[in-house]
Amino acid sequence: MQYLVSVIAGPSDIATAEEQAAIDVFNDRLQAEGHWVFAGGLGGPDTATVIDNRDAQALFTDGPFLESKEYLIGFWIIEAPDLDVALELASEGSKACNRKIEVRPFL
Repeated sequence: MQYLVSVIAGPSDIATAEEQAAIDVFNDRLQAEGHWVFAGGLGGPDTATVIDNRDAQALFTDGPFLESKEYLIGFWIIEAPDLDVALELASEGSKACNRKIEVRPFL
């Protein structure tokens, strides 16, 4: 089963060199153990554009979908046999990047 592991950051949360190195080690481990599907970092909320095309014309709005002190800064998509393994891996990812993590299964 695949899981989205979201990395949650605050307003001034830029990864330090040590955190980035720990993330690289964690990424290598995910790949070596067959859990890696895809991962990436995201630009901050100020780089977001929200698009609403439910009406006659698309509406483009600069900025994040929600105003919040915390936001999604990166993610992993992992393969794990069950939620327990996914949570264990996410816990290690949280330690590596020194950030809060949210885990959700793909439907």
